[in-house]
Amino acid sequence: MEPTNQTVVSEFLLLGLTDDPTLQSIICSLFLSMYLVTILGNLLIILAVSSDPHLHTPMYFFLCSLSFNDICLSTSTVPKMLVNIQTQDQSITYIGCLSQIFFVLIFAYLENFLLAVMAYDRYVAICHPLRYTVIMMSHFCVLLVLVSLFISSVDALLHTLMLLRLSFCADLEIPHFFCELAQVIMLACTDTSVDNVLIYVAMYMFGGIPLSGIIFSYVRIVSSVLRMPSSRGKHKVFSTCGSHLSVVSLFYEAAFGVYISSAVTDSPRKTAVASVMYSVVPQMLNPFIYNLRNRNLIEALRNLIGKKTSLL
Repeated sequence: MEPTNQTVVSEFLLLGLTDDPTLQSIICSLFLSMYLVTILGNLLIILAVSSDPHLHTPMYFFLCSLSFNDICLSTSTVPKMLVNIQTQDQSITYIGCLSQIFFVLIFAYLENFLLAVMAYDRYVAICHPLRYTVIMMSHFCVLLVLVSLFISSVDALLHTLMLLRLSFCADLEIPHFFCELAQVIMLACTDTSVDNVLIYVAMYMFGGIPLSGIIFSYVRIVSSVLRMPSSRGKHKVFSTCGSHLSVVSLFYEAAFGVYISSAVTDSPRKTAVASVMYSVVPQMLNPFIYNLRNRNLIEALRNLIGKKTSLL
């Protein structure tokens, strides 16, 4: 575009999921409920694991990290959407938009890495049980999470800094309920080829590598399980890994669905609706998936609730 179409940006407009006032009220109530369930469910997991010394193991440490990340990911998008609907103000400041992009990228990439780390933990526990306590020492588990956070932060910062060099046109409407990186880049008047290449490189590296690690871990787990003579042992392994596999399937299927949706439809609003499936829904369902499949966690929750009740 011509330079005369460029403008100094002070704010963007988040168009949300719909323009219908009636539907907006329904969406506000729905997202508020989902957000509260997300916060409460993940907080309960963190409190239950923290209060039970028997659950102070690498598997539950990573589960707490995932729960905390889910809270952060939901908090980086949903509250702003709810405020905009309630105030009937679609604006978000330029700095606010960049900050939202930064935090969404951090927690979305960190979700990928945590799921891969959890798969590695199960791989070591099942395929190398005698060396498990030696390999998965507490400082190594903390290091895995910190390295994952560092890589996610560096990538998010790189994308955000790349946005600072872009000039934007007069049309600053984002057809989404949060500042999504690709949608903001589409509003730029200057050349965005480097930004687009960076998105694809990051997607394949920080999405593809963790997914490959998950697939490798479960291929080795399945191979190890098939060699087990005891059907009881096989059932125990599958029950242990079932929750994690369900969460992995939910997250990656949702993300893949958004990718397909953006490729086959020209409607950004439909893509925005599809993105709810990876940015809101998995974070809400993860606590239910783990609670329904994990007896130790259910027992810890009962004990926690029992202690709180006795104090009242």
